[in-house]
Amino acid sequence: MSTRRKFIKLSALGAGLLGSGFQYASAFGGSLGAAKKNKPVVISTWNHGIPANAAAWEILKKKGTALDAVEAGVRVPEADPEVRTVGYGGYPDREGHVTLDACIMDKDSNCGAVAFLEHIKHPISVARKVMEDTPHVMLVGDGALQFALEKGFQKENLLTPESEKDWKNWLKESKYKPVINIENHDTIGLLALDANGDLAGACTTSGAAYKMHGRVGDSPIIGAGLFVDNEVGAATATGLGEAVIRMVGSHLVVELMRQGNSPEDACRLAVERIIAKHKDVKDLQVGFIALNKNGEYGGYCIHKGFNYAVQDKSGVKLLDGKSKF
Repeated sequence: MSTRRKFIKLSALGAGLLGSGFQYASAFGGSLGAAKKNKPVVISTWNHGIPANAAAWEILKKKGTALDAVEAGVRVPEADPEVRTVGYGGYPDREGHVTLDACIMDKDSNCGAVAFLEHIKHPISVARKVMEDTPHVMLVGDGALQFALEKGFQKENLLTPESEKDWKNWLKESKYKPVINIENHDTIGLLALDANGDLAGACTTSGAAYKMHGRVGDSPIIGAGLFVDNEVGAATATGLGEAVIRMVGSHLVVELMRQGNSPEDACRLAVERIIAKHKDVKDLQVGFIALNKNGEYGGYCIHKGFNYAVQDKSGVKLLDGKSKF
């Protein structure tokens, strides 16, 4: 066999191995896929990701776990009444109830979630308790609230005067047509790679403003709003949850990275898949961010206006996600 044919054959074999998370060497030596890792690193959706990342970074820089970091990070916007799309102070549903969704996933594919949860400021911490203290993945509604109270969480009124005023103004016309990048700006998803090279992710939201009572989007659904595979990478989504659920979006992004795509390209291909399945995307916004095992990251969305925050040893960055339109 000629050297050229031998190289092509080995390269083709190696491409398949890369798709399974393995490294390989070419016929001329050297390890492809042995890139120097950027770690630790934390990445999250939207500009409220900056303070969330800062809290996560305090844990990561001390060689804490990615799991602890992602929980600590998203608790910041959950408790901030100025962030109107997450936790305390979030926009209510059309009946005036603030209902929260969240999920968390660790390096070993353990995961926990809560959905349609009321009165608890930190649903992400309840989701972690579901993961660690029950045989289940998801608890919802009154059952999730009962579980949270049994675990010592405090029952609170999450509807702030500002959100209540906005809801009452909305009731005058009761028109439900969310404005992209505003009322679809409905999530914080946060991904982290720690000093040990392990990944974790968290996602939490108060959901779409003025949604139907009982509606749950993609954010608490493993594989849709969040997915972590410690051999490959992690991804999380923001935007209209129904569109993300239909494509199992975050799982799709991770699988595209498994096939050898960069984080940004994986996000782009997932966005293009969503666009292809919808006749009209003029008022539809979906964005993804992704982080791979080497600490490389990227984001992509349908329409411009989506941004994401990154913190690593080089500092803090707020980046505009590339967009299809």
